[in-house]
Amino acid sequence: MLLKTKLFGRTYSFEDLKEVLAKANEEKSGDMLLGIAARTSLERVAAKVVLSETTLENIRVNPVIEDDEVTRVIENQVNERVFSEIKNWTVGYLREYILKHSTTGLEIKRISKGLTSEMIAGVAKLMTNMDLVYGAKKIRISATANTEIGCEGTLSFRLQPNHPTDDVDSILISMMEGLSYGCGDAVIGINPVEDNVSSTTKLMNLMNDFVNEWKIPTQTCVLSHISTQVEAVKKGAPVSILFQSVAGTETANKGFGIDEKLLDEAQQVIAKYGSAPGPNLMYFETGQGSEMSLAADHGVDEMTLEARTYGYAKKYSPFMVNNVSGFIGPETLYNGKQMTRANLEDHFMGKLTGLPMGMAPCYTNHTSMDQNDQENATMLLAMAGANYYMGVPVGDDIMLSYQDTSFHDDVTLRELLNLKPAKEFFAWLVEHELLTKDGKLTARAGDASIFINKCGVKL
Repeated sequence: MLLKTKLFGRTYSFEDLKEVLAKANEEKSGDMLLGIAARTSLERVAAKVVLSETTLENIRVNPVIEDDEVTRVIENQVNERVFSEIKNWTVGYLREYILKHSTTGLEIKRISKGLTSEMIAGVAKLMTNMDLVYGAKKIRISATANTEIGCEGTLSFRLQPNHPTDDVDSILISMMEGLSYGCGDAVIGINPVEDNVSSTTKLMNLMNDFVNEWKIPTQTCVLSHISTQVEAVKKGAPVSILFQSVAGTETANKGFGIDEKLLDEAQQVIAKYGSAPGPNLMYFETGQGSEMSLAADHGVDEMTLEARTYGYAKKYSPFMVNNVSGFIGPETLYNGKQMTRANLEDHFMGKLTGLPMGMAPCYTNHTSMDQNDQENATMLLAMAGANYYMGVPVGDDIMLSYQDTSFHDDVTLRELLNLKPAKEFFAWLVEHELLTKDGKLTARAGDASIFINKCGVKL
């Protein structure tokens, strides 16, 4: 495989495909810290040229990590018939095919069955931000647990009522406020402070009781470690879907305390004991840089590893995949430009993999990002067709200490793009006079007292 090109009178050579993929990546602080990023803009362009001329077959036979569980899971999912049809395509031709006006979303979804994660990362590296928005917009991936999200004309939100001490009344009040703004149709999901079966069970029961009392058509989830959730569910705790953070290398997943065997078991448990009929019953969270933060990157760039994460998650036909690139900090994505680019890449790569992608264009307060950066990324991703966002009180998660999309952002996005909540949840909001039939907030919206008066929660 020839990995060199001549550019402006200078020859650029690359040792292997892993180096080409890393140096073709847009500038990311994580890659720079690892010493694998392009040293100059010209070297980056040269790597992109070499990548564009590389065939999909050459990429498949040269995975960036060979002896690895994630690589095996990805490889085992390749549709051989589709791959045989496209194996001689170059990455450059794949880009043109996806962006061609006449290529439909169904056609893209079909050829995606023959792609590996490195191919998907490769084509995204050749795209501009607008390309990533345009390409992702063509692909619609919906999923069903209790209800279906990701349908055309809808935009959903995860209601995230976290609290730094898991105080039940405080969590309930946040849930009520979020619901009153129309958030929560994707899932009501709590990140617990204490990761144990007792706390997890308590929160599962809290949400289940509230959702049943108000007959809310949604899903519930507690984001403790998946082994904790499995034990709670086996003991009878009620929940719709199971959550776990996943990564793009076997080593990083071991750092998360997971492997394929554990995820297989979890999927079987939630299918047997969960409260939702499915078929999509898993919730994964991902983000560029997680492997680097665990020293488990194997010298692979953070964008390619993120694509591999999606290939791994695909095996489990998840209900939700939430991307939180920006959550770690400046050591992985330094500023708003890098965060925005990473989010657009991730959304496109997840959809091309075949996943129901949600987005959390978030940031921490010790990095060079601000609310305007976040809102720019959020609007671009909404244009690209993201399935859902987070709904956090005033955008400030007081338990996880980071900034995310707020209830107010959620409402604004729906109004800007003329989108509505998931069908059953929309009907529930109209019934409770929180939204009008044309999807606008009523005067009652934002007033959590409609729940408080009945539940007796003391403020």
